[in-house]
Amino acid sequence: MQTLPTGLSASRSLPAGPPLRGQGLACNPQEATDAMNYLFPPVDRSDWIKLATAAKRAGVSFEDFLAWSSSGEGFENERRCRTDWNGISENGDITPATLFHAARVAGWRPQSSSGPRTSPMLPPAPPREPLPETPVLNAKAQEIWDLCVPAPATHTYIEKKAGNADGLRIYPVGAPALVIQGQNVAGWLVVPCVSAGLLQTLQFIPQEGPKLNMPGGTFNDGYHVVGSIGDGSTIYVVEGIGQAWACQQATGSPAACTFGAGRMTTVAQAIARAYPSAKIVLVPDRGQEGPAETIAHKLDSEWVKMPTGTANNYDANDLAQEHGNDALRDLLMQVQTPPLHYKLLTAEQLSRAAPLEWIVRGILPKKGLAGLYGPSGSYKTFVMLDLAAHIAGGGPEWFGKRVMHCPVTYCVLEGEAGMNNRAKAWSQHHGKPLPDQLRFVVQPVHLVGGDDVHQLAKAIRHVGGMNGVVILDTLNRATPGTDENSSKEMGTILAAAKQLQELIDGLVILVHHTGKDETKGLRGHSSLFAALDGAIGVIKSGTNPSWTVAKSKDDATGAVYSFRAEVVTLGIDDEGDEVTSCVIVPVGVPFALRESKALSANQQTALDALHDLFNGIGEVDVRVALGDAVKAVAAVIDTDAKHKNQRAKEAIEGLIKKSLIYSDETHLWAQPN
Repeated sequence: MQTLPTGLSASRSLPAGPPLRGQGLACNPQEATDAMNYLFPPVDRSDWIKLATAAKRAGVSFEDFLAWSSSGEGFENERRCRTDWNGISENGDITPATLFHAARVAGWRPQSSSGPRTSPMLPPAPPREPLPETPVLNAKAQEIWDLCVPAPATHTYIEKKAGNADGLRIYPVGAPALVIQGQNVAGWLVVPCVSAGLLQTLQFIPQEGPKLNMPGGTFNDGYHVVGSIGDGSTIYVVEGIGQAWACQQATGSPAACTFGAGRMTTVAQAIARAYPSAKIVLVPDRGQEGPAETIAHKLDSEWVKMPTGTANNYDANDLAQEHGNDALRDLLMQVQTPPLHYKLLTAEQLSRAAPLEWIVRGILPKKGLAGLYGPSGSYKTFVMLDLAAHIAGGGPEWFGKRVMHCPVTYCVLEGEAGMNNRAKAWSQHHGKPLPDQLRFVVQPVHLVGGDDVHQLAKAIRHVGGMNGVVILDTLNRATPGTDENSSKEMGTILAAAKQLQELIDGLVILVHHTGKDETKGLRGHSSLFAALDGAIGVIKSGTNPSWTVAKSKDDATGAVYSFRAEVVTLGIDDEGDEVTSCVIVPVGVPFALRESKALSANQQTALDALHDLFNGIGEVDVRVALGDAVKAVAAVIDTDAKHKNQRAKEAIEGLIKKSLIYSDETHLWAQPN
């Protein structure tokens, strides 16, 4: 904090001063201006207003008052200053005595006096020792600095704070006397405040006692650096020269002295502008941690805290002197940082990250957005129900993939009437009821518009369904009136689905249709597929229907899993007809069906043909005679009749070499022994 004259501290109101003798007598404006210039402009606004009022009523001109005010830390701008000045009335409780009294307490004497005497306009001043010489008033900082001489390392303050004399001077005894607040500063340490290489003002430090700043000077955005700042430096920003010495000695990094806690923002901003690649660490005295944290958030810098339990104003120099430089260095390494939105990881840190958690191993993640899609009549709802039942606890594996059990909420938005029979069929086929963790919603749910997302999440939370799976079957029925092909509207749909996912802290599965061209996957805007963390595509063609991993965070896409729709008789209706439904039953084995640039056209044709051949057999351990395989491939391969068998054998041999199928001398199979 700026050192203020006696009676002008920021924590104490400015005294009104004794009443003037002979009220109504005119003051000497020049003498009043002289008295004003002897004082520091107060930081506290109420004190500043009192001095402004006293100065105006003493006849000080606005121009002189503006010049004096602009040298203070609390000065805002000329317009505000003029507005306040014009608002001061001619009469009131505050008189010129307030100004003269404050100046006299600070050591001022009228220019016309030869020593202490009673002014005709002021009460007698308390007796004091006469100053040895006439003070140097209103000098420029550079003129004072030029009078100074290099400081010795043996200066009492330097030794007391374990500092060094680099860049510092003392005001010599032989120079014209410089008196500040009644103190002759001859022999005092002088610290320069510099901005962009230009001297701004000076601070004077005695061997013992408070520091004083040069009257009429202004810090602007200046500071004093201990050490040397380079590109990419870590710069410690501290309040005083003693703390700067300590930080620089403990770390070897430069430290900037702000000349007061109130200037930490200004100095940190100036350093950030001058050295954009520098790392700024704020080192406040004890009790100033809150403001330092605020500054650090504003400037994206760091800060440290003095040890817990230390007294107010305990600082870095105190710590170094009590516990040594190593202790201070350790403290300075414990930086506090504002929370960062992005965290940049090294490869080693990335390798330690928690592995991806799965609901269905390698297919559906524990959290995120997923999709299950297929054309009409592809049994996609039967696949979805079977998957939901297994996730809710109906079995440890689904098509050979490990399943993590968790609550499932199935929103039946299409074909509600048939879901009851499908659920009964699943229970009858598996010989057990559907798991209690599987809950159904048959009311309409609209993702877009209204409050359905929050209400659904609230209901799920009420029954303990958090951290589970929510199924919306179908997406079309959950988004009535929206245009699936619109990028903007699809963005709104996805945002709502993501909001639901975050509210339940689990996985949301969107059941959707394919477009007119079934080979192009999901219907609607391409951003839908891009937003999914996993996707299952149900395939209608072939001997048996099947599903494939269309998208996975594990990159295990392309595997095809065949199933058959087995009819389950549930009973007889009122008219004597059988009531039936279906369940899906896995058949065959998973078989790699990839569109790969590594396969030739004939190899891809062969792979497709073998897929149908293997899964058409319907057994778990599928082995096909080599001759039958060649015949099946030759039937579909695109070449002339003479070379069909030869090209079929070549294509099969290529698949074997790529480990997509396996063989012995007589048979082929889809999985290694």
